[in-house]
Amino acid sequence: MPGPDSFHGGWQGGPPFRLPRAFTLWAPVLLSFAVQVPAALWIAHASHLRPVAVILLIGIAMVGPIVLIGARRWPGPVVAITAIAAAADAVVNQVGGPPYLALAFAIVGAIVRGARVWAWVSISLAWGATVVVALVFGGTRFEGPRLVATTLGILIVVGLAEGLRGRRERHAEFRRRATEARQSELQAERVRIARELHDVLAHSLSQINVQAGVGLHLMEKQPQNPASVQKAADALASIKDTSKTALEEVRSVLGVLRAENGADPSAPLVPEPGLDRLSALTVPGVRVELDDRLDHAEVPQPVQFAIYRIVQESLTNVGRHAPGATVARVALARDHTGYRVSVRDDGRGPSGAASESGGRGVLGMRERAELLGGRLTAGPAPGDGFEVVAELPVRIGAPS
Repeated sequence: MPGPDSFHGGWQGGPPFRLPRAFTLWAPVLLSFAVQVPAALWIAHASHLRPVAVILLIGIAMVGPIVLIGARRWPGPVVAITAIAAAADAVVNQVGGPPYLALAFAIVGAIVRGARVWAWVSISLAWGATVVVALVFGGTRFEGPRLVATTLGILIVVGLAEGLRGRRERHAEFRRRATEARQSELQAERVRIARELHDVLAHSLSQINVQAGVGLHLMEKQPQNPASVQKAADALASIKDTSKTALEEVRSVLGVLRAENGADPSAPLVPEPGLDRLSALTVPGVRVELDDRLDHAEVPQPVQFAIYRIVQESLTNVGRHAPGATVARVALARDHTGYRVSVRDDGRGPSGAASESGGRGVLGMRERAELLGGRLTAGPAPGDGFEVVAELPVRIGAPS
């Protein structure tokens, strides 16, 4: 039974098998015409009807196929006109013959295309009027079996149409949810990449900026002092190493974006940073004290990665937003609730309101903690300085 413009393949919302639009439009028209018009001609010939009755019978047989041409654009009016023509055929045709096939196509097309009210009202009124005429004026041509068979046929067609409509709606809902899921995954990946790029670039560029400033200052103020020249050379070497590391990490992240299968063979393979690399994090002009009481072998890699990035961003903020800081203390510990990470400096940091509203750095650190089921706070420390505290669970729900 044709109806919708496509038939769905698979129960899991796979790609639908779509029939050509021309076929779904003209197949019902031609099939209805091929069944109804020759049958009307045969009935007119066999019954020896008068010319007026012959014209009426053939005209009624042709109405349905003709109006089906507009079923795609006007499914509601088409099913109404076809129902009236089918009712007229049932009254005028005294011999019987094949069912009014165009009505079945019109019902299916109307229900599947959203004109359910048109279909139900048209069928009810037209068939109700036909039954009344049958009971009052019918005679032998409207016997009980014929009425019952026709009624069952209409109900079967309506049931098939409703089933096709429901399947189409389920498929549309599945596609909508799949699209939303893909968009959510894409947005989550974009946020993750933005967070990675921010953490890598913010830390590296902050160090490069400070070291470049030191080198320029020494070269301008004390160009003949051997000690100053050596410090300037050390600053340039630090800039070289920092920029090289940052470039490799950025290329690694961008390689994932460029590759279709998630891995770019031309991108360098940079190991995911963890607790072993915390000692390499520095802040120009600030002494970093690391108190690491964790057993690295027992800490899951996603947690190590999150701790590294949180400490990295916290130290970057010390260098950028903590004037007068001389010491930054990093403490890592574990208790019965999970892992605790704190980074505290002794400088003059931003106010508590500013820290809670936060920039991208604080937002990224908080996201990393929350993705693992933990939490992060950032604000002025008791006394002087600024403190970032992250609490991460032992058992994680999802890697960052």
